[in-house]
Amino acid sequence: MKKVKEIIGKAGPLVAVVIMAIILAIVSDKFLTIDNFQNLMKQTLINGFLSMGVMAAILTAGIDLSVGYIMTLSAIFMAFWCVKWELNPVLGMILGVVVGILLGTVNGLLLTKAKLPHPFISTLGTQNIYKGVGLVITGATPIAGLPAVVKWAGSASITSNTGIITDKIPVGFVIMIIVYVLYGIFLTRTTLGRHIYAVGGNLNTAALSGINTDFVRTIVYSISGLFCGLGAIMQVGRTNSAYPLAGNLLENDAIAAVIIGGTSMFGGKGDVLGTFMGVILIALVRNGMNLLSISSDMQTIVLGAIIILAVFVDVVRSGGFARVKKIDKKKDEKKEAKA
Repeated sequence: MKKVKEIIGKAGPLVAVVIMAIILAIVSDKFLTIDNFQNLMKQTLINGFLSMGVMAAILTAGIDLSVGYIMTLSAIFMAFWCVKWELNPVLGMILGVVVGILLGTVNGLLLTKAKLPHPFISTLGTQNIYKGVGLVITGATPIAGLPAVVKWAGSASITSNTGIITDKIPVGFVIMIIVYVLYGIFLTRTTLGRHIYAVGGNLNTAALSGINTDFVRTIVYSISGLFCGLGAIMQVGRTNSAYPLAGNLLENDAIAAVIIGGTSMFGGKGDVLGTFMGVILIALVRNGMNLLSISSDMQTIVLGAIIILAVFVDVVRSGGFARVKKIDKKKDEKKEAKA
């Protein structure tokens, strides 16, 4: 019975994607078109990379609310290097990724060295700091006109003559698939990857097993920053600019994708394929609402409802309610014993 539940839990995100695709194909005649599939693949890029970073944090029972503005600040530094200072664009992209890693590492150190009680606190604070820094150094003005080599990953397409699904597959989507595969191998086949799961499963047990839990939790936020830097490359490629408010609320889509994909908020459980399906589902939902001309305000409401539903499902799946009842029962027993 337990194995059946696990299979259903892992298949759930894929089933949800298939059902959503069928619904959209029925309600909109524009959904099953080449142009829409191309657009849909492009819409997954930024959230696809940010979700990988958020997944790393959630696997350790943490959270990263700053991913949107780490991405934004990485893009801004990239734009300054390439546009304002007119330096080597390839080095500019490397700089953007390095900035992302450094900003993510700050989040990790605030948790492990500054001993802030929960990454919700530290990343909420750094989210606002990174946002403010971006606005100050740009004067709240977008930096446009990036070199072609910088825009390539986010805007170029691979042309195919097959015509089976689409004759132009975005380069960024192919890169994202490759990164997801490598990320999956890292999490499941390397010592550090297994330590991430162990720390999320039980922090105290991991420490007693000889795992350097502070190092693992710090490196997790560095990894999150790495993916934000890669997301920045996709963002500037798609928009040809580094906009200081580009990261606004992007953490919501990333968190939703990760939780929908089956990664537990309690830590220690989740896989890359599920997160990828969550990213696709979020893209389908947004794409469908755009095709149906649903306002952006209503889209925000729908996404909020999806996040609540996903967390509720995660709590049920993880036995959270049962644990709460058990704790309450023990408290009642202690009260009765004292009486």
